[in-house]
Amino acid sequence: MIDRRRFLAGQAALAAALTGAGRAAAQPSPAAAPAVAPARSLIARQGKGPRIVVAGGGWGGMTTARHLRQELPDAEVILIERNPVFFTCPFSNKWLIDVVDTDFLIHDMTIPARTYGYTLLHSEISAIDRAAKVVHTAWGAVDYDLLVIAGGIRNAYDKWFGNDLRAAEYTRTHFPSAYIPNAEHFALKRKLRDFKGGHLVMTLPPPPHRCPPSPYERACLIAWHIKTNNIPGKITLLDPKPGIAPITGGFTAAFQELYPDIITYVPNAAVEEVDPFNKRILTYAGEFEFDDAILMPPHQAADIAWMADLVPVAADGTSRGWADTHPRLFTAPGDDDVYVVGDAVGFISDQFGYYPKSAHVANALGRIVARNIGERVRGEEVVAVLPDNLCFLLVNAAPLESVAVKFTYDLDPTGKVIQTLIDVNDRTPEHLAQDYEWYARTTGDFLA
Repeated sequence: MIDRRRFLAGQAALAAALTGAGRAAAQPSPAAAPAVAPARSLIARQGKGPRIVVAGGGWGGMTTARHLRQELPDAEVILIERNPVFFTCPFSNKWLIDVVDTDFLIHDMTIPARTYGYTLLHSEISAIDRAAKVVHTAWGAVDYDLLVIAGGIRNAYDKWFGNDLRAAEYTRTHFPSAYIPNAEHFALKRKLRDFKGGHLVMTLPPPPHRCPPSPYERACLIAWHIKTNNIPGKITLLDPKPGIAPITGGFTAAFQELYPDIITYVPNAAVEEVDPFNKRILTYAGEFEFDDAILMPPHQAADIAWMADLVPVAADGTSRGWADTHPRLFTAPGDDDVYVVGDAVGFISDQFGYYPKSAHVANALGRIVARNIGERVRGEEVVAVLPDNLCFLLVNAAPLESVAVKFTYDLDPTGKVIQTLIDVNDRTPEHLAQDYEWYARTTGDFLA
């Protein structure tokens, strides 16, 4: 049985050594002060409004902080984020081949904090004590009345390697997955720039994982780079699913029509064993050797969701790996003072499982939760609202052509959330133009 907590502790030690529809009943207003105040709080309380701590400053966290200040001008909102800048992953595949530059992806987080009036604390979160209502950081403890977990994902290398920290660290540093900002993205871009040819293997995480169609986009754009620069390289894409999804038709056509001699797509290729030292992967679809690789392990809720004890673990040690949340209100079971937004959100419906772990959904959930907290603090009825999702994926860089996918959500007669997925398979430059419009509109919602 994999000891996840021991794995994370060892990983940290090794790194250091190496260097809208329907309504819900109103919820009680939060208390004016924490149930158990810490002996010393890093940030002294200001004003009479509730203190709301947002743990994690990605798309969901920054959206939540900005809209909380709008909903509750008297509230004290503290956003805690370890990264010094905001790195926007949705355009990162395009950035790999220089469709956009680095300045397009990286944003100053201090400007929106000043503009919207919340406190930004750049620090690592080391523990979360829900009983005492305290978040412990590298700089000290921060107490809260309400807590929003917005940490995103973690790479679950322990699913592949158990407690073998050496194999996990070797894989992370030599074959980075580049799904968590931002050091691995720069490492992957260097890898692509230096790639002189050979067999490149890409593994896809099993569902659910961050941005479901993005690995297919990445394969297309790396294939475009290989084709355009006459590099003698091949890509094998190992997908644990039985077929390409979402955007089945669009990506299938791109693989077959644009990159037939470069991309080999292998379905039903769930990973059984990874030997990064000997460059070998064993899957249910066979064994594959490689010259280089982009190894994307399974994704799970970020470490802070585990710190907050929001990820259920069965008696046998198994877990879905995602934060247990109310499917409509996004509160923690048995603790209405804790909310979850973004990728960490857990199981929603047996019809589709999980909301797509995308920037669009994170932004939508951030706005929904901020509004629900505002309603709750004001003593109003809390209105449960459903998000939507929209993704554009570039498959060709000359000419610039993208495909797209749309997700809508509704309630069935029993109150269960149901999903409708619409693939937009035609490759067109108009989709890329719409992607830029989406990016400007969505980042403009929380970046000043």
